[in-house]
Amino acid sequence: MAAALRVLMAEDEPLAAEVIEEGLVEAGFEVLAANDGQEAVDLAANGAGFDLLLTDLRMPRLDGKELIARLRAERPDLPVVVMTGFPPPDGAASLQAGHGPLRLLTKPIGITPLIAALRDVAGQD
Repeated sequence: MAAALRVLMAEDEPLAAEVIEEGLVEAGFEVLAANDGQEAVDLAANGAGFDLLLTDLRMPRLDGKELIARLRAERPDLPVVVMTGFPPPDGAASLQAGHGPLRLLTKPIGITPLIAALRDVAGQD
């Protein structure tokens, strides 16, 4: 059995964050929850260990695009799953910083496709 994947999750909508975290934990992930991009950057800067990033795009203080850019400045191959109700017109390409895998999902997202996307970018099929 592989070690649990640790997901750094940035989601500013508390109810959504709670539902997603619950689903991911049930599926065997460990979740580090951040209320927005800035909190996620702070967690990473303070040495929190994580294998992949799950982020919303529209968040206060620091949005998902900037969060991806900052984390990938340190870890260019960091796997990322973006979930948003407002996908950028040019899609995932506009969010790509670094060279790790990135998947863009449009909300509302069921927990099953979300888990599949996380496992996919992490290389666990």
